[in-house]
Amino acid sequence: MTSYILRRLLLIIPTLFGIILINFFLIQFVPGGPIEQILAELQGKNNVFESIAGGSENNDLNNDFQNNQSNSFSEKYIGARGLPDDFIIELEKQFGFDKPPIERFFKMIWSYICFDFGESYFRSISVFDLVIEKLPVSISLGLWTTLLAYFISIPLGIKKAVNDGSRFDTWTSGAIIVGYAIPGFLFAILLLVLFSGGSYLQIFPIRGLTSDNWDTLSASGKVLDYFWHITLPVIASSIAGFATLTLLTKNSFLDEINKQYVLTAKAKGLSEKKVLYSHIFRNAMLIVIAGFPGAFLSVFFGASLIIETIFSLDGLGRMGFEATVARDYPVIFATLYVFGLIGLLIGILSDLMYVWIDPRIDFESREN
Repeated sequence: MTSYILRRLLLIIPTLFGIILINFFLIQFVPGGPIEQILAELQGKNNVFESIAGGSENNDLNNDFQNNQSNSFSEKYIGARGLPDDFIIELEKQFGFDKPPIERFFKMIWSYICFDFGESYFRSISVFDLVIEKLPVSISLGLWTTLLAYFISIPLGIKKAVNDGSRFDTWTSGAIIVGYAIPGFLFAILLLVLFSGGSYLQIFPIRGLTSDNWDTLSASGKVLDYFWHITLPVIASSIAGFATLTLLTKNSFLDEINKQYVLTAKAKGLSEKKVLYSHIFRNAMLIVIAGFPGAFLSVFFGASLIIETIFSLDGLGRMGFEATVARDYPVIFATLYVFGLIGLLIGILSDLMYVWIDPRIDFESREN
């Protein structure tokens, strides 16, 4: 198993390299880079995309520009009209765009090897410090969402399997399907309207992960305040995961219940509870428990942006989206690097969970 883990860890290096390489060169073709963003702001435009698209109020300027094009290097930026060439060149040097893309890419890779993620273009803060600052929010949301889904879905799935075909099974299946059909963002808005001072109750806070007086609270007060703020975001993130996990648990138990060893255990006089928790549980829960890291990863990646935006949580998902809009390349690639690394490490952890739950699984023998 040790050699298998080492091989998987070594594979992280080329995988991350490939992810960053593809995204780095794709982003070179996206209009509205950081320099164009700055130049657009200097010329009083709301955003660079308005000047790129050429709105009606800018049509005359665009026509003049097209009729009077020169070979000046700075004129490749539409937002640079009317600004000195020296200023544009100096701005390019400041951001490192005076070098060819391949040189900038390998310089970035070398910096990442040295754990240097650079500095945000627009926030004047180290990207590493920025990621560390936002990471706890995303981890909190992903971890508690996954735990809540497991704590509710597993007992519910077991009960549905034991009472398969009953009225309880039918009604809970209907409720689960309805919950799965509701988009997470729509359910989040519904929770805000109902419980955060929308049109009904004002029980939970509308934004943030902590209150303004967090520093003055006692230890127990900080814990209660934290869970008070995280309750609605976690519920909104969990709604879609309940259906998949509950049905997975139910089907896994039904598959084991109908096997020969269960019938033999019952024939020996063992009680239903003894058979269920001493014989069926370990085998049926293999795929459910081993999938915990993957479930956390799906919440961490999939729901973080929408939920963080709706509940004004300052996490990695929201930070990555804002950096993409602003073309803050160091933050974009650092977020991509962190997400990619976490995803690859959790993939290894999932394999270890399988082996821990069922020692009969041997990944090394399968590779030989």
